[in-house]
Amino acid sequence: MPIPDFQTIMLPLLRLAGDGSNHTSSESIEYLAREFKLQQFELREMLPSGREARFANRVRWAIAYLKMAGLIQAADRGSFRVTPRGSGILESPPAKIDIKFLMRFPEFQAIRSSSRKEPTSKPATAVQTPEEALEGSYQKLREELAVELLQRVAACSPSFFERLVVDLLVAMGYGGSRRDAGRAVGQSGDGGIDGIIKEDKLGLDVLYIQAKRWQNTVGRPVVQAFAGSLEGQRARKGVLITTSQFSPDALDYVERIEKRIILIDGLQLANLMVEHGIGVAEVARYPVCKVDLDYFGDEQ
Repeated sequence: MPIPDFQTIMLPLLRLAGDGSNHTSSESIEYLAREFKLQQFELREMLPSGREARFANRVRWAIAYLKMAGLIQAADRGSFRVTPRGSGILESPPAKIDIKFLMRFPEFQAIRSSSRKEPTSKPATAVQTPEEALEGSYQKLREELAVELLQRVAACSPSFFERLVVDLLVAMGYGGSRRDAGRAVGQSGDGGIDGIIKEDKLGLDVLYIQAKRWQNTVGRPVVQAFAGSLEGQRARKGVLITTSQFSPDALDYVERIEKRIILIDGLQLANLMVEHGIGVAEVARYPVCKVDLDYFGDEQ
């Protein structure tokens, strides 16, 4: 079954707290995983940021929303327990506890009305946690940025493309200094570049670089020719970069040869540029904070 959204989680979570004991978030995750019969691969599924498991994030937000509505309250450090209001709800439980249900409580209404930023026409029953919505928006913005970057790269001059590739390789830790990389890479060819560049700053190994500023798909013959040039340079490793894409035959070919060749297509190139700050500028930053339990640990 799919991972339940945080609203589906809230009623079983309140039932867990209904025994009157203190419960931690980690204990709640284990209990709810059994309740929803989740598999290990589902529990390991991460948010797009990779910083937290998706199910754990949803449990954490379910706890937060029940606290906002006064159905559970903080107990000992890092734990929570049911409130009299929560116990009353469990005496005649609804079919589901969701945001619409929680809106009957004035404390929850006050928090929602003061913090909600979305247009009033948007329903208040979205199943994503706030962090999932934020990260989903971030991923969409990044995808749109990558597409725009790729369009600009494909339209740039061969000399600019050469500088771009050098800048990216240096930002990724290859080539030593930019001056070293610029000397090693930059022999203009058919709208691309070729050269040998240090794999590390000490020059213990080298990479053979070829870049194709193409619009057409790069097929197996081009990759085979690149592999042959590696042999001529006595190189064991190579990187082939294109602004377009590789054919399935080309991708299959590099998996079966002895030489180590990395293929980077246009979309991967654009994403690497974003990741390493090449051709992009940060316009906003949104820190996401959580309660520092260590700070409150001495308060008894």
